[in-house]
Amino acid sequence: MALLEVKDLRTSFKTEDGIVTAVDGVSFSVEKGQTLGIVGESGSGKSVTCLTIMGLNARRSTMSSGEALWKGKDLIRAKPSQLRKIRGDEMSMIFQDPMTSLNPVHTIGKQLVEAVQLHRDVTVRVAKARALELLKAVGIPKAEARIDDYPHQFSGGMRQRVMIAMALINDPDLLIADEPTTALDVTTQAQILNLMKRLQDDFGSAIIMITHDLGVVAETADDVVVMYAAKVVEHAKVHDLFNRPQHPYTWGLMGSLPRLDADLERLVQIPGQPPSLLRPPGGCRFHPRCPYVMGVCRTTDPPLLGAERDPSHLQACHLDQETKDREGTKLVEATMAEA
Repeated sequence: MALLEVKDLRTSFKTEDGIVTAVDGVSFSVEKGQTLGIVGESGSGKSVTCLTIMGLNARRSTMSSGEALWKGKDLIRAKPSQLRKIRGDEMSMIFQDPMTSLNPVHTIGKQLVEAVQLHRDVTVRVAKARALELLKAVGIPKAEARIDDYPHQFSGGMRQRVMIAMALINDPDLLIADEPTTALDVTTQAQILNLMKRLQDDFGSAIIMITHDLGVVAETADDVVVMYAAKVVEHAKVHDLFNRPQHPYTWGLMGSLPRLDADLERLVQIPGQPPSLLRPPGGCRFHPRCPYVMGVCRTTDPPLLGAERDPSHLQACHLDQETKDREGTKLVEATMAEA
């Protein structure tokens, strides 16, 4: 049985302008020790998917359906008290901005100790020893002195390390990382990704990596879910996705990656803008931006099905398999030629 199995997850929000469906029929599973990458443009539903799983959406304005089975227990229908016992213990989340996730009026040590005592019946002394152990594990220099510092006394990269320490402090089985390297420079980003991989090997945690960066996905993930306008459009092993991409949106994401040898005045982009989730287009939601659009794309939403060559490589596109293989291969060959 999978550690986490998400089935037909749907999340909608009540707004002044109407109902916004931010997650629409998303399904995937995560095994112990596996890293799943969820990639897509801003607003594609990546973060809301994981916030729904964690039970962190505002309940008054949120409607959710489907299943998120955590070790066989459905988190969507779980009581808040049950979710609080799981969050921070069996399942943890690293948020995108550590400065707004850490409490600015409490020391790092106090926040880490609280995270331990919330789920473990231990003394402050034992909890502080555990906090020091994790701060050292994530590479905080002079941890004994810095444990009494406040969040504003740390750099962005160090705050992100503190967040990773807090997420791992109770040895969770699943770590959800929401854009953990977005605000960091390239060197610090590489350090954080290497740190997460090393800690995953040490603790055996599964990871869901939410990102818009395909480079991060290629470096860290085992499986990849590509989301567009609240839906999954492609789902495959990372090797298959980068060697045989099957969906025009995935081709657009891969084709728009900047390269050192590229003409900066001719950076490729996906034309148009993602649709409004208040009034999404009929048929395939990508069709207004797709260069391969056909009549059926405007009227019929394509199902997420396995590729003819590989049934486990899921895709939601009306194009025939020959065209998908030809265009995907062309993109990969062009990318390799420019590398």
